[in-house]
Amino acid sequence: MLNPDTTAFVFPGQGSQSIGMGYDLALNYPSAKKIFATADKILGVNLSNICWEGPKDKLDDTYNT
Repeated sequence: MLNPDTTAFVFPGQGSQSIGMGYDLALNYPSAKKIFATADKILGVNLSNICWEGPKDKLDDTYNT
């Protein structure tokens, strides 16, 4: 379980993304999986799938990064 008092998410910026990023986190922490699902719903884009499976050109698209 994530502790909001000691947990930080750092986003290093465009160009550092890679296929598979966040997958292990979502696989091992239900709360992280829920955050990905919530983001997908709010954004109207299956960002989880783009992050975890690509394709690379779609992941690198400025709109998605």
